[in-house]
Amino acid sequence: MFAVEGEDLVDAGLAAGLEPEELLVVGENVSAELLASVSTLPHPARRIAVFRRADLPSGPRPTGVALWRVGDPGNLGAILRTADALGPAFVALSEGCADPTGPKAVRASMGALFRVPLVPFDEAPGRRVALVAHGGEPLQEVDLSGDVAFVLGSEREGLPAEVAASCDAQATIPVEPGAESLNVAAAAALALYERRRRG
Repeated sequence: MFAVEGEDLVDAGLAAGLEPEELLVVGENVSAELLASVSTLPHPARRIAVFRRADLPSGPRPTGVALWRVGDPGNLGAILRTADALGPAFVALSEGCADPTGPKAVRASMGALFRVPLVPFDEAPGRRVALVAHGGEPLQEVDLSGDVAFVLGSEREGLPAEVAASCDAQATIPVEPGAESLNVAAAAALALYERRRRG
C-alpha cells in the first residue's frame, strides 16, 4: 500500500483505473484538521488516497530505461514523468533504487507512476544500451532499432564497469568540454527523445 496526497495525483490514480483502499476527502468523510494532521505537504492536501502497489501497471513496452541504484526519489519521479511523456516506455528498477511509491517520487512523477509500467531491472526487455559519461559511442550514432532499454547508473557513481560491459552497446551523450556529466534524469530524457525522434 502507499498513500497519495493531493487532488491532482489522486485523480490521476483514479483515471488510470486504480481502486483506492481508502479515500479521504475533506468535508465528505474527514475534517480538514484531521487530514492536515497526517499530511506531509507544506499546504495540507484536501484528498488522500491509499492505493495498492500491485495495481500499478506492469508489462513490456518496446522502449524503456533500466535504472541501476538510482537512489534519489526526485530523479526517479522525473524519469517516470519523462517515460510517460516520451514513451510509451517502461522503467526497470534494480535493488537499491528509490521507492517509486514514496511521497517525493510520487509527487515528482506528476501522476506518471499510474501509467508507466515498472519492472525488475533483470527483466527489462530489448537490447541494452548503457549510457556512460565518457568513452561510449556518440548516442546519435548508436543503433536504436527494435526493442531498446537504456541503462543508467546512480547519481554519484554512474554505471559500474561490469554492468556497462554486460550491455549490448555503450553510448555517451556529447557535452561541452569541461562538463563532467548530465543529471541521470536529464540523460534519460535525452535518450528517450533520441529514440522517439528516430521513430
